[in-house]
Amino acid sequence: MNEIRAAVLVLDDEIRSVESMARILSEEFEVHTASRASQALELLEEQHIQVILADQRMPEMTGVEFLIRVRADYPDIVRMIISGYTDPEDIIEGVNTAGIYQYISKPWHPDNLLLTVRNAARLYRLQRENAALALELKLSEQHLLERTQQQRRRLQNTFHLDNIVRAPDSGLNTALQLVEKVAPYDVSVLISGESGTGKELFARAVHYNSNRADKAFIVENCGALPDALLESELFGHKRGAFTGAVADHIGLFEQAHQGTIFLDEIGETSSAFQIKLLRVLQDGSFRPVGSSQRRYANVRVIAATNRDLLEEVRLGRFREDLYYRLAGLTVSLPPLRERRMDIVPLANYLLQRASQHMGKPARGFTPQALHALQAYDWPGNVRELHNEVQRMLVMAVGTTLDIAALSPHIQFSHRVELPEQGVLHPLFDIPGTLKERVEELEIHIVRAALDRHHGNKSRAADELGLSRVGLRNKLERYGIAGTDD
Repeated sequence: MNEIRAAVLVLDDEIRSVESMARILSEEFEVHTASRASQALELLEEQHIQVILADQRMPEMTGVEFLIRVRADYPDIVRMIISGYTDPEDIIEGVNTAGIYQYISKPWHPDNLLLTVRNAARLYRLQRENAALALELKLSEQHLLERTQQQRRRLQNTFHLDNIVRAPDSGLNTALQLVEKVAPYDVSVLISGESGTGKELFARAVHYNSNRADKAFIVENCGALPDALLESELFGHKRGAFTGAVADHIGLFEQAHQGTIFLDEIGETSSAFQIKLLRVLQDGSFRPVGSSQRRYANVRVIAATNRDLLEEVRLGRFREDLYYRLAGLTVSLPPLRERRMDIVPLANYLLQRASQHMGKPARGFTPQALHALQAYDWPGNVRELHNEVQRMLVMAVGTTLDIAALSPHIQFSHRVELPEQGVLHPLFDIPGTLKERVEELEIHIVRAALDRHHGNKSRAADELGLSRVGLRNKLERYGIAGTDD
């Protein structure tokens, strides 16, 4: 049986460099990428990484400084530096303080890069297999056990049901109660809900509150691959099974043995593939593509869908027997528009995380901004809210995010019903004199026009019925920036 592919983390603030390395390495390794040191440290908490390639020159910290931290927290990881510079002092510091295994010089050759990472992964395996090897990177069995337990506790704490952000009277409480009851028992779970409602989050909550919490949790999006590739990805394949199968591939079911596999968008699979999946759920057996022998895996299956699978069964598009195999217990996640009480705590939580990751301080939202967030329907649910909060943080002038930082379609979709006055925009409700209120409304109208035209002053002026000089005067008066035409 082949070993599971080694996991490699590539850290470089140059996106093209990251993409090039990931493309070359992904044929043999499980590749994770990061463009910032803080993002890489977060990945290390969630993933079991064996090899790290870090660029030396980065904005937050140098590659050597980053690997010094890695050495302290994850001494068993094989660490390498990528650099276009050969400063002897950097090399000495890297070897002495960061325990660098090897320097990779830019520009690197694809074959040399692949060979170097292959050797690093082999070194990692050797140090794990032979505790007597005289390598500084080796860990004692007790130390390894302690680190595994620490990582397990971190994940269990992260996905503890009490830590899922929501209001006290949230519409998610029913779903959470179901998860709490079903998690300890080894039954399949089907999670339904619109895109962006947090189906994967709940799947992880089931896993990390179960008896399999110390085993693998593996995710596959069934709607992202055609049948042939999905079958190979889940069940594996033998070398030569099809064009491009240059080596044996261990499927995700086998990798998830004794753990949990999360099959997202299960409703997108074809009838032919559903038959093959049904066999795995019945007795745990499957056959890799191109193999004549069946293999077995003890795996808990959690599936998710944004479709009404019972309706799909009625229409003949989803197998009834597979549905009942998957739906040992069904958890339905309501969309964000049906649990508006969760928007404020979610927005505050997402802002705190975005502030930490971006390194931009934020005190919170103004009441008007929160009112607008709660009034919007969020067709993209929590995922859309997450993107909007990040955008607001980028657009905000100060540390408090006001309604001006919102996307125009969210700003101007918000209306407030006032007694005996009809429907008004919330800006009419802000404090201040009449002159101050009119100016505030004018600022928002001008900003929205510029936003719609991507900062083009001429087009914004045309929309507003102003001359370019008139618009320029208003921009200068209110301190609003626009792009040159």
